[in-house]
Amino acid sequence: MCGKSVVTIHYEVEFEEGTIFESTLDKDPLKFTTGNNEVIVGLEQAILGMSPGLLKKEKIPYEKGFGPFQKDLVVEIGREHHPYSEPEIGQMVKIVPPNENIPLNVYRVIDFSESTVTFDANHPLAGKDLIYHIQLIDVEKKN
Repeated sequence: MCGKSVVTIHYEVEFEEGTIFESTLDKDPLKFTTGNNEVIVGLEQAILGMSPGLLKKEKIPYEKGFGPFQKDLVVEIGREHHPYSEPEIGQMVKIVPPNENIPLNVYRVIDFSESTVTFDANHPLAGKDLIYHIQLIDVEKKN
């Protein structure tokens, strides 16, 4: 696939230990344009050279997936600074940094106590290698 193409695939993604956590097999396939950063780099690279109808199993390392887990993106703050009265594990919170040149950050609550709340701004799949089962359905060349 040279240049940009609109690609349609079905996929199933699992962790290395075999747990499947996402699949398009029971819903509409994924459609994306290559070269537009619409999917992770490893998935886009995995479909290179495939023809419609082909099935492929590809291990995508975290470096080509959702990146490494970064400890500095985990922060603990005093509960009095938490924007909601009762934090919940998994709750997503938008935090506006004091410097307007820094984009809005979204943090996930991962722990809390009576006095603190711990947030994580890493993607939930950061640091994880993924196994993709891919079926290429269609490729349309873009002009």
